[in-house]
Amino acid sequence: MNIHEEIKASYKSLGKGFANMYDGIITRSTLLGKMMDSLVWELNAENAAKWINDALSPIPDNFSGKLLEVPIGTGVLTVPVYKNMNDANITCLDYSADMMKNAENRVNALGVKNVSFVQGDVGALPFEDESFDVVLSLNGFHAFPDKEAAYKETYRVLRTGGIFCGCFYIAQEFKRTDWFVKHMYVPKGFFTPPFETKSSLKERLSEMYSEAVVSTVKAEGIFRCVK
Repeated sequence: MNIHEEIKASYKSLGKGFANMYDGIITRSTLLGKMMDSLVWELNAENAAKWINDALSPIPDNFSGKLLEVPIGTGVLTVPVYKNMNDANITCLDYSADMMKNAENRVNALGVKNVSFVQGDVGALPFEDESFDVVLSLNGFHAFPDKEAAYKETYRVLRTGGIFCGCFYIAQEFKRTDWFVKHMYVPKGFFTPPFETKSSLKERLSEMYSEAVVSTVKAEGIFRCVK
């Protein structure tokens, strides 16, 4: 099995067997989610809410442009937000059809009408240059196998003056989190090294974008960039 087949199999497994568990962890809506947040990520309810809010805050409340979210995953964090963005044109992309199906079901259940879905690879986005006003990526880059291509592609499809924002795991912030990532998340194929540090992420984004702000909440690196 080559690397691309391994990635596909891993994402397919996530979509079928991990979606409900993922939702519980990411939203702290289950006992397991609360335990994992505390044990692995050293998060409580307050700072868990903060990283989500900080990652989404660069998107204006009255946003009415074109937004790309990659990866959409199950849509547990963003679909409820999109429900209130009636004038926006939103495209959601994910490598896993199974994970994306969960997001589609959530969109349909909430009656959201302005969201479309595309299965694809962040390393080879099927969009024209400067197609989007905002590119959002929540907890994706730590899993992407070809991070260099992902950085280049998200930059390419963002219009000049547009916003690139989101969050993902960064190393060297909390030793306990780093240990779990190395010994559990990487072997299971959930995360893919190499990983950014706060300083390396700031340096990388500053070289690419006219403006780049990086902050952290525990081991979550949160970024806001202007092209």
